[in-house]
Amino acid sequence: MLSFEPDPKILSQLKSLQEQVVEIYQGVQAATPEERAYLNHCALISNVGATTRIENAVLTDVEIEWVDTELSRDGRTTAFDEKKDYILDKLSKDRQRSLEEVAGSRAVLSVIYHQANEMPPLSETIIRGLHHELLQFYPPAQRYAGVYKTVINKVISRNKATGEERTVLEPTDPGVMTETAMHELVSWYNGTIREQTWPLLAAVEFTFRFLAIHPFQDGNGRMGRALFLLILLQAGDKYLEGVVPCMAMDRHIEQNRARYYSVLHQASEGRYRPDPRDYQYAGLVTFFLKIFAAALQDIRVYRERFRSLNELSEASVKVLACFKSLPERQIKVAEIEVHTKLPRRTIQFALKKLTGAGFLQRQGKAAGVRYRLVF
Repeated sequence: MLSFEPDPKILSQLKSLQEQVVEIYQGVQAATPEERAYLNHCALISNVGATTRIENAVLTDVEIEWVDTELSRDGRTTAFDEKKDYILDKLSKDRQRSLEEVAGSRAVLSVIYHQANEMPPLSETIIRGLHHELLQFYPPAQRYAGVYKTVINKVISRNKATGEERTVLEPTDPGVMTETAMHELVSWYNGTIREQTWPLLAAVEFTFRFLAIHPFQDGNGRMGRALFLLILLQAGDKYLEGVVPCMAMDRHIEQNRARYYSVLHQASEGRYRPDPRDYQYAGLVTFFLKIFAAALQDIRVYRERFRSLNELSEASVKVLACFKSLPERQIKVAEIEVHTKLPRRTIQFALKKLTGAGFLQRQGKAAGVRYRLVF
């Protein structure tokens, strides 16, 4: 059972959300397999981008989509090692750790999306395995990938603009305390999730308690947010199973990053507590319900973009492909002519269509006009 009792306001929000989930589920189920694949692709890219940027990585969603395309050409596990140097050179920035974090987060989320139903009952071995997936491409982390921490760590919030750091939470000490806390958390989860009327509440409690333990030396934030999705997919709720793979929860956490760290701190008062009933969950639950609601509505936006994408002319598709091959560039019409071999008037018409549909962003005026890809 849950370690807290939801108040009437939260229960009312949950009922409203459930109605929305059912409605959107019906729309997703009626979609073609191609459209559902597109929805999952959008959610994957947004979640990977956001969950890594929350931890101060720097790749944009546009760049991550390009990386995903490069790593999806053959589907082999060796693809990253083979293409890492090429990708870093193409991005032309010192972004090596960000790229490695993106590759790891992409791997973990892909496993969760495709294998969630094969993982119950959840075990510490599964969690350790997912953590190994997360850090597999970051060489300095090889020694502690999939291994509980051996050194004291903290939940830290960093201000990108000022470089200021703030301790959000003091987690468990390494060793017996961490091992005991993780064993108790997993046991609680396996005895709770299938009996819980509101899986969202179980997901919030599990994720928060996992973050409060902070069991690994690195990657706990990314792991916690990935496990949130895993729990929703394991809840035995067909409506959640149908919509969660299409939801970019982390995009909205990133947009509300300061509030995210604030509610984590408020729930714990800055320190781990052995008895989970000692945490204050109300603010945390309210935050996650708002994040879930916003991500749910994104599915409507993704569906509209899919419709627009399928209505593009052959020339517009060719111009769009030009931008996708140059993920970080602002491009002039003359450059598009070189890449596509299309007439200038055709390109200008395509640019107008693509800008109007939200695929491109126009920047500058007159001769200085450039266009940039929007994810």
